[in-house]
Amino acid sequence: MTQPQLPPVQFERNTPRTHQRPPSTKSKSSFEATPQLHADKPSNHFFYMADNHLFGRNGTPKNETMAISYYRQAHEQGHTQAEAVLGFCYEFGLGVDRDLSMSEHHYLSAAEKGEGLAMARLAFFRKYGRPGVRIDRTEAEEWTEKMRKQGVSAVSWIIRAATQDNHPSAQYCLGVCFHDGIGVSKNEQEAFKWYKKSAEQGNARGQGILGYCYGEGFGVEKDEAEAMRWYKLAAEQGETVAIYNVGYCYEDGIGVEKNVYEAVKWYLRSAEQGNAFAQNSLGYCYEDGIGVNQDYVKAAAWYKKSAEQGYPWAECNLGYCYQNGIGTPKDDEQGAYWYRKAALQGHARAQHNLGFCYQNGIGISRSTTEAVKWYIKSAERGNIFAYHSLGYCYQNGIGVTVNEQEAVYWYYLSAEENHAPAQLSLGYCYRNGIGVPKNEQEAVKWFLRSAEQGNALAQNSLGYCYEEGLGIDRDSKRAVYWYYKSAKQNNPWAQCNLGFCFANGIGVPQNNNKAVHWYRKAADQNHARAQDKLGLHLQHGLGVTRDLTCAAQYFRYAAQQDHIAAQFHLANCLEKGLGTEVNLQEATMWFERAALAGCRSSHERLRRLLIRVCFESDTDYIAMAVFLPLLVIGGAPVCYATYKVFDTVDKETTRLIAPQGTESSSSTSYLTATTVSIVTAGMFSKYAFTSQTRHRLFFAKVAPTSDLRIASLKVAGELLGRISLVLCGAAAAGAASGRAVALNSSPKKT
Repeated sequence: MTQPQLPPVQFERNTPRTHQRPPSTKSKSSFEATPQLHADKPSNHFFYMADNHLFGRNGTPKNETMAISYYRQAHEQGHTQAEAVLGFCYEFGLGVDRDLSMSEHHYLSAAEKGEGLAMARLAFFRKYGRPGVRIDRTEAEEWTEKMRKQGVSAVSWIIRAATQDNHPSAQYCLGVCFHDGIGVSKNEQEAFKWYKKSAEQGNARGQGILGYCYGEGFGVEKDEAEAMRWYKLAAEQGETVAIYNVGYCYEDGIGVEKNVYEAVKWYLRSAEQGNAFAQNSLGYCYEDGIGVNQDYVKAAAWYKKSAEQGYPWAECNLGYCYQNGIGTPKDDEQGAYWYRKAALQGHARAQHNLGFCYQNGIGISRSTTEAVKWYIKSAERGNIFAYHSLGYCYQNGIGVTVNEQEAVYWYYLSAEENHAPAQLSLGYCYRNGIGVPKNEQEAVKWFLRSAEQGNALAQNSLGYCYEEGLGIDRDSKRAVYWYYKSAKQNNPWAQCNLGFCFANGIGVPQNNNKAVHWYRKAADQNHARAQDKLGLHLQHGLGVTRDLTCAAQYFRYAAQQDHIAAQFHLANCLEKGLGTEVNLQEATMWFERAALAGCRSSHERLRRLLIRVCFESDTDYIAMAVFLPLLVIGGAPVCYATYKVFDTVDKETTRLIAPQGTESSSSTSYLTATTVSIVTAGMFSKYAFTSQTRHRLFFAKVAPTSDLRIASLKVAGELLGRISLVLCGAAAAGAASGRAVALNSSPKKT
């Protein structure tokens, strides 16, 4: 049987486009631009003159260089908005060379003073990044929230420049405001309108984002060919995001014939310009060998370049590389570090992976409470892996109180999203009545959905249902079909089951050679049942050359994993010297462990072996005389009860009945019981026939080939006769000395 397993750690690999697609809204936003007024304050005068020169207002000739000079003078005199506009000019190369680092510097300085334009553009930078500009989506949300409090006035400068001055860069920025709800309400149609106005004036940024709108049907009917046309127009102007998006279209065949080699070419061009999105996508291509020769080292290197710019997808991917040693030395701490950086930015997959690290103590101190916290954060963002992991936590009480109904709820959410591991877990719940009424037909349905997606564990479970007729008509051929599909994925459970089918002719012609082949594959993965089965084939030479030594070794491997049948088989080898030296003491131990687990054959063999041990060991023969007949006739439970009575014999009595010529002992001769357990219908004990006063058994001469039962009864009779004589002498000696032999549970001296 397979148990539901926590899914392996995975990461999102489809890189998002430049903008995350926002929820559509049909609401309209109305606004009025608030013109900047010329005031008496010198800084305001300089700002007024700067705007006039930048946009050619009030009859002033348009002169971007002169505008920059006036903005700087205004900024030097403390005009905050002038500093923000300087950032705008550096971003779009107006009157100065384009310099995103300088742009970020001015935006940050002005935003910290509460300037709306600066907060709007800084929020954009932090959300989407630009080459050389750090991404931080948590910070982006903080700036956006501050702008919401200011309302439309926060973007009044952008509004006026876009509407009254018809400035293409401002129109692009106004489209972004409507796109993300920065200072205005989100509105797809308004965003598209302003992007189009900007693009039609030849603005590269506007052209690039217009391509996105057509490609995604954002504010306009979807048209992939038109999307590609606008992307290429922008790319021809060197717009890095558009260059990346051209690569994306080639990779997925959007508006153009799919061509992964062409995609890599465009990704590389954008990545070399410092575009974090392209760097991440290029890393993915190298990791999976898409359009390039697979190269894990290069993959990790590109992920790192992107991650160092704060791109959360790359941070998550880099964490995965460190955690699994992909293209970089394995480093669990670094893995958790990068997962955390992405998780703090709200990256759902990274939040899930961080939770997994906390759950299992991978690169971080184990904390199931923290694990559940991050799983919940991820689940709130709709991550289907987190749904499944939360279900697992509720099913098993990891960081939360066990709640099987809640577990099924989360499994179902994930399974409905076609997550194969969750479908397996849900099927397991239905098959075993965990959190839901037992329903084998429903279990088969979910196993099938998971198996059809290639889940090896589900394929094995489905095969078992076909083999046993659970929730579906019994069909041994279909069972073998699903076992084989699972076994080919190296699932040891299925490999063992397939070996069993070949060994017994279930659904296939009986074939010991193939049985051994599949048992060996599973055994090499330390599958206990397969190791035991392979041991039997080796022991009897079925489908393989007989090898008792190797058989015993496989029995031992399985026995050490508490496989009951293997414990019995190993004990048998140790008792009889099959592939190993005879070791009755260890044989006794393994028979006992199997018997305690409910193996009836081990119970009987253990009783016989204890008799043999009595014959072949140095043992206190007084104890032997009492216990051997009882062991033969009544079994271990009766022996144990008798031992409790025998243990009350007074020490002095022991000294008196000791055989002549031996040193007396101060301790009572008795059978030591080291473990008491429940077996079948009664109490069972592990016996070691030991005493501080030890004697060579006078019946050691009994031949090993003799029938142990007859021999033990004969010897026991002789011993009981001797003990009777000794006890009579002891009683006489006791009477003469005024002492009585106490045989109760608390001996007292008189």
